[in-house]
Amino acid sequence: MRDALVNMVFPRRCPVCDDVVPMGEGLICRQCREKPQYIVEPRCRQCGKQLMDEAAGFCQDCMRHRHVYDYGYALYDYQSMKKSIYRFKYKKRCEYAAFYAKDICEKLSGELGMMGADSIVPVPVHASRLRSRGYNQAELIAAELSRLTGIAMHEKLVRRIRKTVPQKELTVQERQNNLKKAFHISTNVVKLNKTILVDDIYTTGSTLDAVAMELKRHGVRSVYFIALCIGEGM
Repeated sequence: MRDALVNMVFPRRCPVCDDVVPMGEGLICRQCREKPQYIVEPRCRQCGKQLMDEAAGFCQDCMRHRHVYDYGYALYDYQSMKKSIYRFKYKKRCEYAAFYAKDICEKLSGELGMMGADSIVPVPVHASRLRSRGYNQAELIAAELSRLTGIAMHEKLVRRIRKTVPQKELTVQERQNNLKKAFHISTNVVKLNKTILVDDIYTTGSTLDAVAMELKRHGVRSVYFIALCIGEGM
């Protein structure tokens, strides 16, 4: 009853077309349910990127660059959901997080089970960016994912202590240099064994590697990731 009243006052927007979702249709409008394009097998065994060749095993990026994180998965092909992610990230469409997390649990349930994680950690944003945007989009997804899976979220475990320039403007080497000493852990993480990092977009994996390095340096044995989107050749 409460959810219905809230939806009447603040109607939920479809994460694909951004129109108001009709009552009773759930988190996405009926005509948009088939529009998201999902990453399916064959996938890169490390970053989860879509592969064209089943025998390849790894994408070209992961064959060229060694990662710190163990492995991970992305849910959507970037091109099919880039407008959705943009609105979620920059236009305060925070309600999309519930759909994204539900979709992750439905489409990647087996993968999440295989990870056997005891914690979920959202990739942090710098305090200045958090103030200007008002929220950390990765934390919104992580919170919903934690609620659905029962895996504890540790949103304050990792802090972003250095403000970095946007990664999309940099080369792979510049990305790595840009993130040096950008993250800090001040809490004891010895009790954590397997962690899932949550982020919105996977590009080169540099950000995930930087966070994974800090976690492993403090005793976390395995670091996986779940991202909403990944692109071909990104």
